[in-house]
Amino acid sequence: MGHSILNSVASLSSFLPSCKPFNLQVADLYCSACKCALCEDCLPNHAEHPKVALSQALEQHRNNLQERLGTVQDRLPQISDVLSFVKEILQQLTNQRASIEEDIQSSFEDLHKQLDVRKSVLLMELEVTYGLKQKVLQAQIDSLLRGEGDITTTCTQAEEALAGDPCVASLQVERELWERLGELAGLGLPCQPEENDQLDLVMETDGLRKSIHNLGTIVTTSAVASQSEAMGAGLEQCIVGHPASVTIVTRDKSGGACKSGNAILSAEVFTPDGSIVDGEIVDHKNGTYEFVYTVPKEGDFSLALRLYDQHIKGSPFKLTVTKTLEAELDVGAKRRGKSPGQKKKGSKRASSALGTPRRKTQNPIEDDLIFRIGETFSWKKRILHAKGTKGRNKGEFTNLQGVAASSNGRILIADSNNQCVQIFSNEGEFKSRFGVRGRSPGQLQRPTGVAVHPSGDIIIADYDNKWVSIFSCEGKFKAKLGSGRLMGPKGVSVDQNGHVIVVDNKACTVFIFQLTGKLITKFGSRGNGDKQFAGPHFAAVNKNNEIIVTDFHNHSVKVFTLEGELVLKFGSNGEGNGQFNAPTGVAVDINGNIIVADWGNSRIQVFDGSGSFLSYINTSADPLYGPQGLALTSDGHVVVADSGNHCFKVYRYLQ
Repeated sequence: MGHSILNSVASLSSFLPSCKPFNLQVADLYCSACKCALCEDCLPNHAEHPKVALSQALEQHRNNLQERLGTVQDRLPQISDVLSFVKEILQQLTNQRASIEEDIQSSFEDLHKQLDVRKSVLLMELEVTYGLKQKVLQAQIDSLLRGEGDITTTCTQAEEALAGDPCVASLQVERELWERLGELAGLGLPCQPEENDQLDLVMETDGLRKSIHNLGTIVTTSAVASQSEAMGAGLEQCIVGHPASVTIVTRDKSGGACKSGNAILSAEVFTPDGSIVDGEIVDHKNGTYEFVYTVPKEGDFSLALRLYDQHIKGSPFKLTVTKTLEAELDVGAKRRGKSPGQKKKGSKRASSALGTPRRKTQNPIEDDLIFRIGETFSWKKRILHAKGTKGRNKGEFTNLQGVAASSNGRILIADSNNQCVQIFSNEGEFKSRFGVRGRSPGQLQRPTGVAVHPSGDIIIADYDNKWVSIFSCEGKFKAKLGSGRLMGPKGVSVDQNGHVIVVDNKACTVFIFQLTGKLITKFGSRGNGDKQFAGPHFAAVNKNNEIIVTDFHNHSVKVFTLEGELVLKFGSNGEGNGQFNAPTGVAVDINGNIIVADWGNSRIQVFDGSGSFLSYINTSADPLYGPQGLALTSDGHVVVADSGNHCFKVYRYLQ
């Protein structure tokens, strides 16, 4: 701004005559070549130069100044927005510093407490061990002292008897002494030590000192979205049902490649009306990342790649999803005209133990839908059409994920991209919502999982903040857990002990915490083994207090004990009964039957407790599109987050 003013002043000075001293009588001319006004004295020196009227030059310069002023003023709103955004980043950074400082203090205080406890245990163990050994040795000493005393006394008496004159009177005494000495000669005394003096301390401190030396790491990166870029075939096109990948290279403000990982990166594939695909981001820990995703249907989509909530270069990208010729030949004929979630032949629920009477509706296809929240309705030819629309108002959602149901008749929805949790009655009446976007404790950045603790507290998995937040039933923040341990928590649940179960999608691990935040145990790693996961999503707990986990990219459901031992595994990749194309939400009814949201096949399947397929929930009239979280309401209905349609739906379900 200052430079522009100086330039303008310099420009105005050019209207003064170039001669010094100059005549105050200025001619009405301006030399375009020399960019100065001309007085009568200097006119001959500019005879060959192009000249214009001074009034015209003044007007042109005034217009130029006005235009420059407008250009500069137009930058003020942009600068103001950027300033506000940078201030917000600085505030978040400051808040995060305070939060980490609190975590460091808390962690080391906990370590101090554990060290003090261990110190007390060792001292107590020392006293007990010493006491046992000392008791044995002291008893031996007492026995030897008694034997020594008896022998000394008897020997003294015998010596005194021998020193006297032999007589009949001393005969009896001497006989008694002789017998007593015989007893003492054969007296069994503990003449060998009955204990030893070993009492050592083995303190393996080298490993501990090394661990303490390396304990904790401050993780950050200099990556910025404006310089970071993506590459790979998955940026433009992919094939239905086939994994596609995109490589993201993070760079700093100067364009230099970042060499470390842990940047906060998010990726979404969505239609013009919202997000529908939830893929997996792999951090290679060298500044590059890979986003792997699978799209369940063909069409035109957009791929958004964000770094610290800002689009990277070129984002969002236009994406075309097509079918292969082979796929068309194989399944085109039998699937033509079939909507996602349509029931397969031979799987009617009416003949099942879980079947329900059909409700009489105006829909041309009968299904089990009771109601849906998050849509706009229009009537046409007496048929109800519903089109999901994303939004930020009450009862509107953008990429809803987790679902929970409370015992007091409430349905809780983790509204991921709106950074809040919305609460409804079992009848779908809006009750409340809470959540403020941010990266500080008590704020939500990307809530993906929600559960209700028996105490009434609301537990929320925050994928981008990498922790689990605990709120009161009124939505007041109470605490967070898992900070520094979790990499990408997706789903949460609560076991019968009141412990918090966290499914870490990025770490491919299940964590079990006390409500206080203390880690009880964890199990699982990345892979396709029985005790491994590939992008696990949600969890539920059955009546045996076993943990049921949906293994997204392994297309299976796995059941574990609380110690992480595999009890049951079922499911494979496909579209048949009991098969999955990336399972997501899961719930268990009172009979132990397992209800699973089948994301890629856009349906809900029901299994018995041993993993045998029972039935579908009929969703034909109003098909699901990429269902996520799933729960059973207190009145026995199934509620599911229909993420691609930006709504949640409640279905009849007879247990």
